[in-house]
Amino acid sequence: METMTHKGQADEVQYFDVIIVGAGISGIGSAHQLKRECPELSYVLLETQETFGGTWHTHRYPGVRSDSDLYTFGFSFKPWVESPIATGDRILTYLNAVVKEDDLERHIRYRHRVISADWDSKRKRWNLVVRNEKTGENLAFAANFLWMCQGYYRHDEGYTPDWPGMADFKGQIVHPQTWPSDLDYTGKNILVIGSGATAATLIPALAEKAAHVTMLQRSPTYFNPGTNADALADQLRALEIDENWIHAIIRKKLLKEQEGRLLRAQNEPDAVAKEMISAVAANLGPSVDVAAHFTPAYRPWQQRVAFIPEGDFFQPFRAGKASIVTDIIDRFTPQGVRLKSGRTLEADIIVTATGFRLSVLGGIAFSKDGAPLNLADTVTYHGMMFTGVPNLVWVFGYFRSSWTLRVELIADFVTRLLKHMRNIGREMVTVELRKEDQGEPLLPWIDEENFNPGYLMRDMHLMPKRLNKPEWQHTQDYFAECIRLPQISFSDAAFHFS
Repeated sequence: METMTHKGQADEVQYFDVIIVGAGISGIGSAHQLKRECPELSYVLLETQETFGGTWHTHRYPGVRSDSDLYTFGFSFKPWVESPIATGDRILTYLNAVVKEDDLERHIRYRHRVISADWDSKRKRWNLVVRNEKTGENLAFAANFLWMCQGYYRHDEGYTPDWPGMADFKGQIVHPQTWPSDLDYTGKNILVIGSGATAATLIPALAEKAAHVTMLQRSPTYFNPGTNADALADQLRALEIDENWIHAIIRKKLLKEQEGRLLRAQNEPDAVAKEMISAVAANLGPSVDVAAHFTPAYRPWQQRVAFIPEGDFFQPFRAGKASIVTDIIDRFTPQGVRLKSGRTLEADIIVTATGFRLSVLGGIAFSKDGAPLNLADTVTYHGMMFTGVPNLVWVFGYFRSSWTLRVELIADFVTRLLKHMRNIGREMVTVELRKEDQGEPLLPWIDEENFNPGYLMRDMHLMPKRLNKPEWQHTQDYFAECIRLPQISFSDAAFHFS
């Protein structure tokens, strides 16, 4: 359906039935489902960047790749035909194929940043102020339904702690999220601060050209080394089985294996920890103190575990091209970093692989009939709708499982909801706590004992609240939600239609 415009007294308003914010993997997957299930609805994707892809467009540091397998991180409807762990450019190629096959490009408005969104109760629609980043002008968009697919962190700026003395350092400080395209690190001594998935990706890539790479961490992290291949997938391809069948089979197999791993990690954390640390030790060899540097203090999967294809992260340590230090930064110096232990690490380049800056709903100023909305005051229904906020769904994926698995579960929910609203002749839906939910204690958005990465813990006060009930929280449990979310009934007293 073509764009419908309504002439106001001052501005031309571009109206759509549905506005999707973001054209990364979440927005592309959501648009596919919307087009397939609700072809009669008009829609647009508003994307701040100059092209689609989200993370896979903005992250351009050396070696950038997924740390989830593409059979589950990819879409269920689009077969993945390469190695399970993929580089950023291969993921973009995959997304490009989906965009072309679905003819999505004509529905995407690039360099369009949503500044504010106000719900108009009388007209039952969202009114958006959207800045065209090319021209600098503000545009007016409106939609009955708003589908937030913008991700969970700020793309324009990563998180770097404000350490004392940073201005004194004579070398270059780089955050992976804003990696300079012209950075020459050949023959340089590089200090990478951090030990998450980004550091694990960067270090083997940097070590190829650098004189030496040092990884500095506050505390050890779990890693999962393995082969970047799937024997069953290779066998099925040798038998010339259709790629759609292969994709579906391997996807189910990997999910079943992951379910078993997570269950064991929960029920036998000590045994699983010992196995994971032993696998790392086997990849590192005797030159690295595994007890000091690769033995975490938390349970396996209490934070995300990075998969290490072919053990490539460990190779530079084994070869003496990289070293690891576990300590706390005291301050930066002109030559590098001084640690609490008194030791100084010298470097030409310091890379702060220290995580993301959380962005709740893209930093957009939300309001309802002109009154500001503070989403931290709401409770989320299954982590995707906010109490008292009409016609809005938020896509926040999984951390233990592939993000995209939840994108598709939510897309199925949203399209069912939109069809239900049309069938009953209603234009507005909100969720509210039911009578039996009143008086329940409001808890932080995520249970720290269940999952506690730093990028969430730092800004938890900005996030909505949860109750101690599955329907009023984002459980981070795909294996429960893949059953629970498709069974949501719109006759549930939490739903209010008008």
